[in-house]
Amino acid sequence: MPAQIYIGTSSWAERSLIESGRFYPPELKDTPARLAYFAERFNLGEIDSTYYALPSTKNIESWVNAVPEGFRFVVKAFALFTQHPTQLSSIPKSFRDELPPEATKKSRVYEKDFPAEITAELWRIFLAALRPMREQGKLGAILIDFPPWYVPSTASRAYLEQLRERVPDDVVIVEFRNALWVADDGTADATLRQLRDLGFGFVCVDEPQGLKTSFPPVVAAPAAVAAVRFRGRNAERWEDKSASTEERLNWLYTDKELKEWLPRIRQLESEAEELYLNFNTKAEDQSVVNAARLQKLLGNLG
Repeated sequence: MPAQIYIGTSSWAERSLIESGRFYPPELKDTPARLAYFAERFNLGEIDSTYYALPSTKNIESWVNAVPEGFRFVVKAFALFTQHPTQLSSIPKSFRDELPPEATKKSRVYEKDFPAEITAELWRIFLAALRPMREQGKLGAILIDFPPWYVPSTASRAYLEQLRERVPDDVVIVEFRNALWVADDGTADATLRQLRDLGFGFVCVDEPQGLKTSFPPVVAAPAAVAAVRFRGRNAERWEDKSASTEERLNWLYTDKELKEWLPRIRQLESEAEELYLNFNTKAEDQSVVNAARLQKLLGNLG
């Protein structure tokens, strides 16, 4: 039986999307109202705010109640959990007070700066906040989005094992940003084998190719949930350190570009049980326009 397909965007509350005035009716003033409108048109929403700060149960509950049955959320894991530098100010003060003195002098910290018991408690808070989403069957997956410098190693593979211990019950999908993870020297097979053993989904990506930092459009579904994140093809700004996130992810897909993914999507659909297709383009209303365009292309295929 083919996978159930879910299509959406990386945020329904992006400032540029709201300020464009081209998607939400002007009378919708709050996030839950906009989310309800979004959910009438798409069945998948990725939550980015949980990357920057631990989620609150109150917010999660309001979002869950704004969408219908059958909607799925993908929740980005807190930056600290994904080997990214994390603003010290985003850590609750009660935990900051327990950090080693050398860590409190930094503006940005890493998971390695934290005692194991504090990391475990932060994970507990993160997962507990998702309870309303989990109870209503609307938690699609937790997204572990690793940075480009996170490369295959004994330590990196051990950390993946540790993540499954941290998140024993929820669906987890993993996005790598370094192409070494899918190198054809046998590393790709080892990566996918470990994900399969852990029950982790693999996030396929569409992004600019031919650059030093490019991640190839590898298609694989080692777990029941598969995913594709469309990040645009803005090669001109992709590696520009002066470019903002919105500038790097500024891309309006053409039908031709999206049609390249139709056979890949069909492959994933045949191998998984649920398939999440998410647009991470940022400028103005590009994300919803791109998502609607793919919806139409898939619909035309029946």
